[in-house]
Amino acid sequence: MAASVVEHGEDAFRKLFKFYKRRNPPPDLRDVIDFSKMVTHEKVFPTELNPAAVNDAEATRAGLCPIRDWRAFGLHGYPGFIFISNLFLPGSQQHWVRQCLKTYPQKPNVCNLDMHMAPTETQDIWGRSAETLRKTGSRVREPKTLLEKLRWVTLGYHYNWDTKTYSADHYTPFPSDLHSISRHVAAACRFPGFNAEAGILNYYRTDSSLGIHVDESELDHTRPLLSFSFGQSAVFLLGGTQREDPPTAMYMHSGDVMVMSGHSRLLYHAVPRVVPAPKGDPLHPSLEEEGLGPGSDQGLAQDHTQGEATLIQPVSEEDWAVCSRYIQTSRVNMTIRQVLGSGQVFPAMDTTDKRIDAGHTDGYHDNQDGENVGLKRRRSDS
Repeated sequence: MAASVVEHGEDAFRKLFKFYKRRNPPPDLRDVIDFSKMVTHEKVFPTELNPAAVNDAEATRAGLCPIRDWRAFGLHGYPGFIFISNLFLPGSQQHWVRQCLKTYPQKPNVCNLDMHMAPTETQDIWGRSAETLRKTGSRVREPKTLLEKLRWVTLGYHYNWDTKTYSADHYTPFPSDLHSISRHVAAACRFPGFNAEAGILNYYRTDSSLGIHVDESELDHTRPLLSFSFGQSAVFLLGGTQREDPPTAMYMHSGDVMVMSGHSRLLYHAVPRVVPAPKGDPLHPSLEEEGLGPGSDQGLAQDHTQGEATLIQPVSEEDWAVCSRYIQTSRVNMTIRQVLGSGQVFPAMDTTDKRIDAGHTDGYHDNQDGENVGLKRRRSDS
């Protein structure tokens, strides 16, 4: 059905974006590639990873399945694009959801709420939200918590939404657990030595979307971009190097990882729609089966480690009550980047104004035409 909506042309991507974003009537999703199932799509082919890059013990300590068990795919016409369907051990996704909601939004990291709230008000986003989110029952008439108002968080080299750049003087230590898992995934995809230096975390509600853009602000484009998804599913559109290239639609489920490298590193892409996570599919367990549902067993994260040092820490029942409530209607995505190549340094910049334009923060989502007004610099196509 989607193929009949658009062909090659100036607005090819935008038309398909609006098709999948449409609320009434909802779009036909039968053409969306689902890597969690036995894929027979003509564009999809299995791709080989490097199972020797990370030994089984290291993978287990990171909450990952052995690399030989990862289900990895490529797409014809998109060299350098790798899709890995849920590479996490059961229960280990809990750690990353908790990190994205409780740990990573903490200072000194930066979030969208900093742009229009006092520092004292954003010092403890989790603490100011947890009690409300633990409540059961309807909250239709209650105001949103700060956690529910969260739209983005930046890590490491903090992306400047005004200048669309990174800089040496706007940096905080990158999380060690996220650095390690990113290094493992990149190595398995034959990118040894990947150094995670910047991260942008995107927080999606059921009506959220991410406009059409290219991630090109990093100084080194030879290193891949890694994307981790948790919570509800989404439709992801991957286009070409030009806006007139029609995109390919695919699902991103909880636990899925995408790697954009080589030719695919600088392709247009977007997220027009968040959709409910699959249920009852034996090849892609539901959020409950993954330990992401209400009342899930919090001991799973410990079972994989057998007492060894591990990146994955168990989540308390109190914390999980908040996380579980949040992801039942939300999605979190982490995009990890290496900003500088070997020997590279940041160019000299005018440091007289380090202000981040607050106008861009509320433009994190797209407008009605799928134009991303705040996330990343769009290459001109006119």
